[in-house]
Amino acid sequence: MALAVKALPFTFVAHAIAVVAAVMVLVWCIHFRGGLAWEDTNKNLIFNLHPVLMLIGLIIIGGEAIISYKSLPLKKQEKKLIHLVLHAVALILGIIGIYTAFKFHNESGIANLYSLHSWLGILVISLYGIQWVYGFLIFFYPGGSSALRSASLPWHVLLGLFAFVLAVGTAAIGFLEKLTFLQNSGLAKYGSEALLVNFTAVVTILYGAFVMLSVLGQKQAEDDYYTAI
Repeated sequence: MALAVKALPFTFVAHAIAVVAAVMVLVWCIHFRGGLAWEDTNKNLIFNLHPVLMLIGLIIIGGEAIISYKSLPLKKQEKKLIHLVLHAVALILGIIGIYTAFKFHNESGIANLYSLHSWLGILVISLYGIQWVYGFLIFFYPGGSSALRSASLPWHVLLGLFAFVLAVGTAAIGFLEKLTFLQNSGLAKYGSEALLVNFTAVVTILYGAFVMLSVLGQKQAEDDYYTAI
């Protein structure tokens, strides 16, 4: 199914929203939360890496990988390579982002995997990894037969979109969870930081929506994603 409009305008909006979301999460973690660190006596600085890497890495770069087929007027093989590399970067940053959450918990004496957010996070990164490995083997190298690629493509697209939507939803839950912890510790419920966190979650959801609209929009004439696998 495709919308009766071109995908390209949606991709421009998605790019703009991505920049806004990245700036917002960096302002939150650096200005309001004190900065980013891999090692520090203040363990909260280690945690701050988690939302930055997950949003900018897994969601924003992952979203850009998804819409690259519709937005780039390049040959199929070139777009396939860009799609693969961007997803690889997103996956690596996502794995590091999840590791920083475990690192923060372990060094702070906090239990792991007790929340819905953490369960969904593990599911998302697992689906993402399976998607990337399968896509690499079937569509890139060594490559499956033409029949196998044709049969696999709809499922590959569907599972990829499901993983992306789930990632966006998991991020929204994560923002809510962290904000609730902070408010229970005394953060003003209507203060500037609380508003920033809530609006960052809203912008993240909007980014996900425009990525989906880009996918549903009509492909460019140069795009042979569905016709030449």
